[in-house]
Amino acid sequence: MAIGFQFILTLFSLFSVPSLTFAFAPILPRFPSSAVSAELKQRSHSSQNGLYRTKFFTQILDHFNFNPQSNHTFQQRYLINDTFWGGAKNNAPIFVYTGNEGNIEWFTQNTGFMFENAPSFQALLVFIEHRFYGKSIPFGGNKTVAYANTSTLGYLSSTQALADYAALIIDLKKNLSATDSPVVVFGGSYGGMLAAWFRMKYPHVAIGALASSAPILHFMGMVSPDIFISIITQDFRSESENCYKVIKGSWDLIDDTANKPGGMELLRKTFRICKSDDFGPDSLEGWLRAAWIYTAMTDYPTPSNFLNPLPAYPVKKMCEAIDSSVTGNNRLAKLYAAANVYYNYTGKATCFDLDDNSDPHDLGGWQWQACTEMIMPVGGSNKESIFPEYEWSYEARASWCDFFYNVQPRPHWITTEFGGHAIERVLKRSASNIIFFNGLRDPWSAGGVLKTISKTIVAIVAKKGAHHVDLRYSSKEDPQWLKDVRKQEVNIIASWISQYHQDLQSNS
Repeated sequence: MAIGFQFILTLFSLFSVPSLTFAFAPILPRFPSSAVSAELKQRSHSSQNGLYRTKFFTQILDHFNFNPQSNHTFQQRYLINDTFWGGAKNNAPIFVYTGNEGNIEWFTQNTGFMFENAPSFQALLVFIEHRFYGKSIPFGGNKTVAYANTSTLGYLSSTQALADYAALIIDLKKNLSATDSPVVVFGGSYGGMLAAWFRMKYPHVAIGALASSAPILHFMGMVSPDIFISIITQDFRSESENCYKVIKGSWDLIDDTANKPGGMELLRKTFRICKSDDFGPDSLEGWLRAAWIYTAMTDYPTPSNFLNPLPAYPVKKMCEAIDSSVTGNNRLAKLYAAANVYYNYTGKATCFDLDDNSDPHDLGGWQWQACTEMIMPVGGSNKESIFPEYEWSYEARASWCDFFYNVQPRPHWITTEFGGHAIERVLKRSASNIIFFNGLRDPWSAGGVLKTISKTIVAIVAKKGAHHVDLRYSSKEDPQWLKDVRKQEVNIIASWISQYHQDLQSNS
């Protein structure tokens, strides 16, 4: 898939927008850039092979106010598959995916767990698109109008999205005469956060939630801004000390090369940068950072094609490329060989466009969310980090947001609304039926719930796991630990549904 350089550090920033002087890039959106490839662009826009039917729900603009504009509506897209559903008469379950910050069709590619387990549960599958993303655009579906200013973008928030999901689910169940069908919500990454929060806020709508790689604790005052990069550093360092040193030393190497006569042309040639791209060392460094960050996040044990086509264990493959004797002592060539694992594993890219500003997955709204409520301290790095030292600054974030949107962030709103501090004590007394999955190779795991809180608030932690790996389609090559994780999740969900039906029968 080809995603523009403007969107080059988003899963890295799954919740981060830096200052104008930020060392990484002036804008940190949600998903990465890729190689120039018409084939990949076409595939990223392809339909879901008939697995789901597309429907729309007339959604209210503002769930929390009663001024005239609040009653405006928009068309919210959702995808549905009833192939396996046992039907309303049997009170068969409904599995709902709480959509992320992007086109909902894209996220179905990485949520095979739901589809594969629907037959045994006789579940109806529903994927709901998040407001302001994909085709779920308020203000007449006109994205230009919807994204115009704070007056329109002000309706883009997690709380509004959760209320959307509740309204849609309740209406859907009513129309299907399935009032007594239990609902289980699923989500990965930001979608995982929404799934957990949905269970907390709407327990009368969903009986349980599988929140995969959901960093609900990654907010100010709860995690170190350095921890994200520290995990990425450890991912590479654990594979090879030489690999770690080559990447760590690359930033000075690129800057030194760029300042030498003919240095820019050497960089262009080495990294196969398209001739039409008027690049600089900063853009090249950002391009490389994205490769290291996203590869660490998606260091899956089997081949994948979520962000880009990647081999199994891509971090290991990158380090093998760096440690290989084929490139000799040419450190620039080593860096290119490693980056090529991420950007061109298929070998079909002829050059790389660092100036590609396309956004095929409709991810642009994340910048607003990262400037208002999703103030997650990400990007700091220390002397040992694989990236240059950098101190994350809330003041810098606020300054950038004021400059770009004329808005001031509310850094503590999320923890006020959903909680976070003393999460174990709070959830033990206030919540139930949530699975938190985290893989420790995923840099977002530092902000996840890593300890089981009660019999029904369960943390599943996989030492070798990456970003929401449990939700991916299964493969014959899956390691046993991953099979065990999914089996545990299935058993827990089955126990929720069984208990629900027992309660339903006893109350009838």
